[in-house]
Amino acid sequence: MCDATPRNLAPAMPSDTIQNRTFDELAVGDAASLTRTIGREDAAMLAALAHGLPSEEVSGTAAGIGQPTYPIGYAALAAMLVPVVLGTALPGPGTVYRAQSFRFTDPGHAGDTLTATLTVTEKRAADRTVVLDCVVINQERRTILTGTAEVTAPLARAAGVRATPDLILHDHRRYEALITRARALPTLTAAVAHPCDDSSLEAAIDAGRLGLIRPILVGREATIRAVAAEQHLELDGVEVLDRPDSVSAAHTAVELARTGRAQVVMKGSLHTDELMHAVMERDTGLRTTRRISHVFILDVPTYHKPLFVTDAAVNIAPGIEEKVDILRNAIELAHALGIELPKVAVLSAVETVTPRIPSTLDAAALCKMADRGQITGAVIDGPLAMDNAISPAAARTKGIASPVAGDADILLCPDLEAGNILYKELTFLLRADAAGIVLGARAPVILTSRADSVRAKMASCAVAVLYCHWQTRGATA
Repeated sequence: MCDATPRNLAPAMPSDTIQNRTFDELAVGDAASLTRTIGREDAAMLAALAHGLPSEEVSGTAAGIGQPTYPIGYAALAAMLVPVVLGTALPGPGTVYRAQSFRFTDPGHAGDTLTATLTVTEKRAADRTVVLDCVVINQERRTILTGTAEVTAPLARAAGVRATPDLILHDHRRYEALITRARALPTLTAAVAHPCDDSSLEAAIDAGRLGLIRPILVGREATIRAVAAEQHLELDGVEVLDRPDSVSAAHTAVELARTGRAQVVMKGSLHTDELMHAVMERDTGLRTTRRISHVFILDVPTYHKPLFVTDAAVNIAPGIEEKVDILRNAIELAHALGIELPKVAVLSAVETVTPRIPSTLDAAALCKMADRGQITGAVIDGPLAMDNAISPAAARTKGIASPVAGDADILLCPDLEAGNILYKELTFLLRADAAGIVLGARAPVILTSRADSVRAKMASCAVAVLYCHWQTRGATA
């Protein structure tokens, strides 16, 4: 039986505090990230290390092996983040660095913003060895370093230390909590539409390996198997339904969910519009009486809890009726993830109601509907500007007395443009991870992107699993 007791997501430490984890506290799958912008001092170091090299050696090809090579300065900029993560975050203070093996796939440049993500892949109790997978990407999400590191993890906890201002620690504990909870539930079948590139196929196989989903791969079988062979992905025991193109793959995936063979639909390498067109077909799709909408669940390193943003992907210019359904979808998702009474900030440009800004009128109407019991299960306030919604100091400065201001769980955006800009600002400027699903249909739809981190893709799958089981509990209660 599924546990129906609501549970809050794992609380976050202060965003500038770093604390270690002992060998016993570590688990395979634990991850931490560190983001650093290459400044003038780093650029000077790079120039010194690369000094005197001919220009063709800055990005060349190793003789006889066909692999790109870069001078030591470029390598150092990527590699220097790995020991910082090991020594300050995962495992943290008290760690002994034993070995490393790196491969450099792209150069780093002055002005780049690099993010190093380390993930625990193995623990050896005999000598407290921990093996971690290491990946460094730049601001364009291009991978510039991959490899492994081996360390001896500390035995005892150490006091937290402070991060420097230009380092953002991202320890993924919020997503880890979601994934751990989802893995404890019965596995659901997911129809994966057109997983015909390495990113989407790997995400489906990884989610299957974690026990989050049982994937049915729907697409051109020859392409799927060729990609799997190239990426060394194991397809034994995985069902593959051969379809000639992305359109037919989308319709077949939706049909699997509509007939109950699958409980979840997952986007592969096709365009979102192609999949959503199949989902929203009146006679053959997954429509219900409720408006379909998308919710991002963002893990923002500088915010004290998960942040839901809706709608940034489906509804372009929703009116008040559409916003009611968008809001209900997001509130139900928050309940499914263990937030008993989410706080909703209805966003606008200002915090006062004015006829010249229609979104403030919508906010006032939604709040009154909540007061009258037409929208339940949340505390709703608005209009609120973005600063008032997430910053207690900003709310105090403007004299806003509200249980939502400065502590919002859900941000209801005025329209798709505002929501899309907001989520991309959070992901690219603050290095937030963005999991997300489409709700309001007969089955949740997981929309992943090539730009998503592996952790975000797994979290999207976990969110869908938790939501499905929450719906099942409600239907049988």
